Amino acid sequence: MTQRPDAVQPGGERPGGPVKPSLRPTNPATLVVAALGMGVLAWLCMRRFFGDIPDLNWLPGLTLAGLAVVEVVAATTTRARVERRPGSGRINPLLVARYAVLAKASSLGGAIFAGTYAGVVLWALVERDQLAVAEKNLPPAVAGLVGGLALTAAALLLERACRVPPPPEDKDSPNGGGTPGSSHR
Repeated sequence: MTQRPDAVQPGGERPGGPVKPSLRPTNPATLVVAALGMGVLAWLCMRRFFGDIPDLNWLPGLTLAGLAVVEVVAATTTRARVERRPGSGRINPLLVARYAVLAKASSLGGAIFAGTYAGVVLWALVERDQLAVAEKNLPPAVAGLVGGLALTAAALLLERACRVPPPPEDKDSPNGGGTPGSSHR
């Protein structure tokens, strides 16, 4: 049996060196696919099972909006501390890593909720002239949609705030501020 050249060997090593953990930025396509998939699924479920599903209430939408506010505040303070603005204090690097993971999870969760509520909103708009339950469920569904979108946006903002800024350029260095060993020709 032959081993792939990039396969991890015992001890966590690859032929090119040790495995380096990484956390990549959230792919917007992932969020769009999750939202669209959940939107279609929610619309189909509402169309088929609306009589068996309890009426929506305002609490989930308000909760999503509240989480969005918390993440915007965290993003603002984190960005100030990462950029070392005066009066912002120091930040624990482990806290930044935890915020980054929270942001990735929240962006996907917000997209899933936004897609689900978008499917319910679409169903309610189509059926509101024929079903009283659709008219009744439309405002809380819109609130859930707005809350899900707000959470997704706030999570992306928090994820961006957790990025490490590039090192400042040193204009006094012999190579004109580039990385060590680089030259500007």
